[in-house]
Amino acid sequence: MEEIELYLDDAKDTMDGAIKHLIIELGKIRAGKASPQMLEGLQIDYYGSMTPIQNVATINTPDARTLAIKPFEKKIINDIEKAIRNSNLGFSPSNDGDMIRISVPPLNEERRRELVKRAKNEIETAKINVRNIRQDANNSLRKLTKEGVAEDLVKSSEDRVQKLTDSFIAKIEQIFSVKEREIMEV
Repeated sequence: MEEIELYLDDAKDTMDGAIKHLIIELGKIRAGKASPQMLEGLQIDYYGSMTPIQNVATINTPDARTLAIKPFEKKIINDIEKAIRNSNLGFSPSNDGDMIRISVPPLNEERRRELVKRAKNEIETAKINVRNIRQDANNSLRKLTKEGVAEDLVKSSEDRVQKLTDSFIAKIEQIFSVKEREIMEV
């Protein structure tokens, strides 16, 4: 019985991790408002190695439509600007020699729809991850039957895993509806 609870707790913790990852990925999808997460994942060439931009500069949002990037070393400002231009983020940075400013343009309808599609892809990936976690938990529970645990106990535990999965899928759907509203809001 204790082993079953461990498998269920592990499945819940892993599903929580999938939700956290989803929220991080959705945070990268901009909805018209400036956010430092928009540049997450952007790497620059820093002394010969690719380094996340957060490790070489501070990123602030002075207002809802502007990102301000201040490098720790002035000599890498051009490398940061080049990395932003070459990314597929659609930003046009302006460099004043001390700081890089990015004006986040308002989104048009077509771009909003593209962003909703991207969000849907992230949602589907999260659902697949949750279902894979369910499958792994159920496989672990079925192995307990071979170790002498009663079949009806394993079956009821599988039902609990399914209820857990359903609740996490519902959370994912709720997160998507909030993100979709945020993206489509003009």
